[in-house]
Amino acid sequence: MANQYIARSLESVLTKAATEFPAVVLTGPRQSGKTTVLKHVFGNEYRYVSLELPDIRTFAIEDPRGFLATHPPPVILDEIQQVPTLLSYIKELIDNNRNAVGQYLLSGSQNILLSDRVSESLAGRVAVLSLLPLSRREIAGEPNRPLRWEQNDSARDSSQTTFDPNTLWKDLLRGGYPELTTHPDRDLALWHSSYIQTYLERDVRTLRQIGDLTQFQIFLRTLAARSGQLLNLTSIARDLGVAVNSIKAWVSVLEASYQVTILRPYHANVGKRLVKTPKIYFTDVGTLCHLTGLKDPEHALAGPMGGAILETAVLSELVKTYTHRGGRPSVYFWRTTAGAEVDFVADTGSHLVPIEVKLSSTPRRTMASSITKFQQDLPQLTSDGFVVHPGSLNSPLSKGVRSLPFAEF
Repeated sequence: MANQYIARSLESVLTKAATEFPAVVLTGPRQSGKTTVLKHVFGNEYRYVSLELPDIRTFAIEDPRGFLATHPPPVILDEIQQVPTLLSYIKELIDNNRNAVGQYLLSGSQNILLSDRVSESLAGRVAVLSLLPLSRREIAGEPNRPLRWEQNDSARDSSQTTFDPNTLWKDLLRGGYPELTTHPDRDLALWHSSYIQTYLERDVRTLRQIGDLTQFQIFLRTLAARSGQLLNLTSIARDLGVAVNSIKAWVSVLEASYQVTILRPYHANVGKRLVKTPKIYFTDVGTLCHLTGLKDPEHALAGPMGGAILETAVLSELVKTYTHRGGRPSVYFWRTTAGAEVDFVADTGSHLVPIEVKLSSTPRRTMASSITKFQQDLPQLTSDGFVVHPGSLNSPLSKGVRSLPFAEF
């Protein structure tokens, strides 16, 4: 599979955006495949310029008008966060030729820096899209496969799926970064370790002046150990001996650079006070496994992080699938003060899909109880629910709830 291009769900959205907007900004974490997909989709028609190269970056900083005249549209400007001041000059050129679409394709790996500058400079002139690491459907060569509840009933009623637990947990340890998928022999621990180190040195220090990177690394591991739990900033700050405001700032850096997903609680007027604290998950399940020290499938499955790893994989698939369609994922969790809880609630716009994640490969009726409670509390809004598990059985568990193998999810 080495050097093989993996088709991305976002390709058609990118193409459409380039025919409707003067500029397109593609953001996402480092190594998620932004440059590769832009070159694959537009490489024959667009010239490519990387602002990572020191001499090119210096030219762009010192003479932005001269730089843009040297590289006229249609052009891909990679790593635009290196020279954010260019955006104002790009706006000037776009305004001189307002009706021309697809002039500039800009990529960058820092959401806060880019979104602030983009909203200031290119409001109304730019489509902003995100590319995350590979989803499971992209890895499987089915980038546009619909989610299970978007399929027809006959597709939903398949009996059993092929199940190999060892392969599943190996895949989860690997994660979704394209380089690890296209180079399966790459040393996982070394790759993830190098990625985190590079990420710390470049993105973290660019976004916020963090003096003690060792302390930040400890914070990363502490956060990974609490993946899927309610985000208690005070508790983390106390454990690390760091101010709460520092922890809050560090979490915002992780979110801005796409390393974590903040999951908000679902609110509805059902006469119950819902817990307002969000949960936190790592965007890439491979990053989570590395930070928690997991190196083999057996350890991952049998250890205390097994449930959190599978939850992360399910949420990651949801977030990637919705994001790569060009939208913002509307995914929440549901939890009442009385203790009822559903891991994920996907808001499709017309209804809510409740999803529970269980580590057992043997689905039982009792696993449907939280979803049933959710359906009773929100009967007008809720559709059928799913209990996602690592096994092979796809079958009804109760009225309106069925078990669903992760491989089919």
